Amino acid sequence: MVSVDGRGQMVLPKDLRDLAGIRAGDRLAVVAWEQGGKVCCISLIAVEELGKMAKELLGPMMRTLASKEG
Repeated sequence: MVSVDGRGQMVLPKDLRDLAGIRAGDRLAVVAWEQGGKVCCISLIAVEELGKMAKELLGPMMRTLASKEG
């Protein structure tokens, strides 16, 4: 469980940071999912992993689009 302070900052518990391999200075993307117009889930993804995920998902699609144009 985490608390949010008056400036909107949260501290992730050390055991969770250790388990997730999160270190000081790491960059994390915040991804939110909506359901019924309200945010129901918030995830943190390492920026490097998010970039890899985007390439894996978008790469084949972009190659298909490029081949159709040519």
